[in-house]
Amino acid sequence: MDMKVAKKKLGTKEKYRLMTRDLGWETTYQTKEDVFPYVGYEGIKIHDWDKWEDPFRLTMDSYWKYQAEKERKFYAIIDAHAQNNGHLNLTDARYLSALKIFLQAISPGEYAAHKGFARVGREFPGVGTQVACQMQAIDEIRHAQTQIHAMSNYNRYYNGFHAFADTRDRIWYTSVARSFFDDSMSAGPFEFMIAIGFSFEYVLTNLLFVPFMSGAAYNGDMATVTFGFSAQSDEARHMTLGLECIKFMLEQDPANLPIVQEWIDKWFWRGFRVLGLVSTMMDYMLPKRVMSWREAWEIYGVENGGALFKDLARYGIKPPKGWDDAEKAIDHMSHQFMLGLYQWSFGTAFHSWIPSEDDMDWLSAKYPETFDKYYRPRWKHIKKLADAGTPFKNYGLAKLCQTCQLPCVFTEPDDPTLTCHRETVYKDETYHFCSDGCQHIFEHEPEKYVQAWLPMPQIFQDPINGDLGEWMKWVSLIDGKDNGDYAGSEDQKNFETWRGMATSNQ
Repeated sequence: MDMKVAKKKLGTKEKYRLMTRDLGWETTYQTKEDVFPYVGYEGIKIHDWDKWEDPFRLTMDSYWKYQAEKERKFYAIIDAHAQNNGHLNLTDARYLSALKIFLQAISPGEYAAHKGFARVGREFPGVGTQVACQMQAIDEIRHAQTQIHAMSNYNRYYNGFHAFADTRDRIWYTSVARSFFDDSMSAGPFEFMIAIGFSFEYVLTNLLFVPFMSGAAYNGDMATVTFGFSAQSDEARHMTLGLECIKFMLEQDPANLPIVQEWIDKWFWRGFRVLGLVSTMMDYMLPKRVMSWREAWEIYGVENGGALFKDLARYGIKPPKGWDDAEKAIDHMSHQFMLGLYQWSFGTAFHSWIPSEDDMDWLSAKYPETFDKYYRPRWKHIKKLADAGTPFKNYGLAKLCQTCQLPCVFTEPDDPTLTCHRETVYKDETYHFCSDGCQHIFEHEPEKYVQAWLPMPQIFQDPINGDLGEWMKWVSLIDGKDNGDYAGSEDQKNFETWRGMATSNQ
């Protein structure tokens, strides 16, 4: 009688190869150059695509099981949050301004990353990279969906959430995130991997999802905490993919080093400018704060970034060109950006406010060398104007940086009393920049950035033609409800009324 022989169980590495690498095939009636036309034009030389390694070795069947379990937990929690009037458990409705910025600027970026990875997965000839990009494309669209679902409950009760897609496309302060992703998605496949895998996932994600999500928990927003923690395990995989791509390029050919270094310089600075929004959310928009932007930068920027660049030093990679300027800006950027958001609050889809004395004392303790010297006097002057019935509102149009598209509100790296402004002439046109970093990026690829769509000039074009009311309709902004001061706003009145009803017997 024949004896049954138990089949040998496949190991993780063997299973991964069968379900990823062995799915590929060689081209026959078309050349590889014709099938994958974009992989060579950036100048990156790849000699052996099989050298690509995915440290997680995740197969698609495992991926679906793993994500499905997270989905069940996520929707159970946000359903409970909605059913238990979670919108009243917040510390203060001012916190919602941070959520509105997140929904208007960050969540659409997740969707853009999904489209980018779907494209890049098609442009890479290596099977390992194709599978990794496929999984990350699915991750990114899932992140956009879970974030929109988690915050949709707030749209039932508060203003400013209703038109986040129009806000992302048309309003001025979201153009920094929009231009970041438009820039990355119009780059080649290898540069896209640096832009998203390194800048977005390593620089931005650490400083957004970890400290800001802790702040959300501290302020009673369990819906946001849930989507943050649900995404964080994916983000760890994404960071690994980005770093693997950098090392893969550097190990394939020494000629790749200067190209990769240029991209790291560029995308560090582009990511750092997006962090201007994050710094303001952390320092000003959390009624109860876990840590300051400075403290978060020390942990997730200096320590983590320092470790990363020490690791990459063996390949010849140096810290990004703008690293020192970024360090000089850390103690100023959140204050300068909040002052900008306050003076242009008529053009935002969220509320702003003058920080209270307690808030300013906290900022003073966290920024002892800068806040009392440079920023407390400005806020005191603005409060004096508000108390006199003449609030400080700037109806002039800000000069936008051609590269990052932020208003030029930042100061010189070595002089916080002098606004930083750079300009260059290209084909008889003058272009303006907020920093040396943005000017260098433009000058390296001027033909790309002269095409940038800037929101401020649009006010003077059809269909707006300089009419502020028409502009507000165009960006789906309801004047007096979505914008302006938090004090006296409908959001403030509703929150206090509902909170009072929930905590009293009246």
